Amino acid sequence: MKQLVEEIISFRDERNWRKYHTPANLAKSISIEAAELLENFQWDEAYDHENVCDEIADIMIYSILAADAVGVDMESIIRAKMKKNAIKYPAGDIEL
Repeated sequence: MKQLVEEIISFRDERNWRKYHTPANLAKSISIEAAELLENFQWDEAYDHENVCDEIADIMIYSILAADAVGVDMESIIRAKMKKNAIKYPAGDIEL
């Protein structure tokens, strides 16, 4: 994961985009990309697999950039959240 994050940061920096990647702008971009993902399922369950993959990738890239913008390690915050989820939703609990 660390290498992937470094590649994404380098891609951004090589294009001098950091100035546009404020936490607020990145949060907006994540929301926009999530809406584009949802658009694939707007009318039925048929979807373009490649487009869905592209939208998920966009969401992940912006999320990694958002973590960088607020100065947190993506892997650490995901692991911390998974621990919270394990407490909130223990295995063997009632199924949804």
